[in-house]
Amino acid sequence: MLIATWNVNSIKQRLDHCLRFLKEAKPDVLCLQELKCPDEAFPAGPIEDLGYNVAVHGQKAFNGVAILSRHPLSDVRMGLPEANGDDHSRYIEAVISRPGGGVARVASIYLPNGNPLGTSKFGYKLAWMERLRVHAENLLALEEPLVLAGDYNVIPEPRDVYDPADWLGDALFQPESRGAFRRLIALGLTEAVRACDDRAGLYTFWDYQAGAWQRNRGIRIDHLLLSPQAADRLVETRIHKETRGWEKPSDHVPVSARLAF
Repeated sequence: MLIATWNVNSIKQRLDHCLRFLKEAKPDVLCLQELKCPDEAFPAGPIEDLGYNVAVHGQKAFNGVAILSRHPLSDVRMGLPEANGDDHSRYIEAVISRPGGGVARVASIYLPNGNPLGTSKFGYKLAWMERLRVHAENLLALEEPLVLAGDYNVIPEPRDVYDPADWLGDALFQPESRGAFRRLIALGLTEAVRACDDRAGLYTFWDYQAGAWQRNRGIRIDHLLLSPQAADRLVETRIHKETRGWEKPSDHVPVSARLAF
């Protein structure tokens, strides 16, 4: 089973890219982030025509997450618990019926950016991460294959950024953000890419400004976190860097993990 995640930075602008990736990579499951459209405006038709089931948690102009699956979807959850008025569409979760029997649970996550520092946005980011940690702990108690995939807006380590000094004042690289990410991992999750490749210079995002892509000045903020039951089945991961070179691309690229069931 190939499970991928991709922040498309507007599904309307990147629909052709999404369809191309589905045709070429043929993921069993694709988690999308930053749809920037409400549910009713999501272009489900062309995606369903390729044989995918669609679950969407959209929002007009901002945020928005979705799960596309070749296999049946059930038990769809939109949003984290303890919302307390939080109406941002940043989390969707579903059970995937695996071919040959059994299930896997997959979530698509668009974690808050948190910038600028010193504002309520950073506090919101950290509070959201704690809500995710609590929910993940409850999901792990189910002892089933679980993949928490998405744009985490966290640079875990200095080797995940072209120049750490340039990001010291950014919410993505703050000790508090990185610490919250480590506490999530410490529940017993495995970071799929790092389980397969320990090299520095692995990036999933290149800014549109200052020739970041051409100069390979990237960061790694898109992650797939696996429960023990999923990690035991991990075969390989891939960062689909070639998509950043497509015409009018997203600033993120897909990341995928293959699990053997």
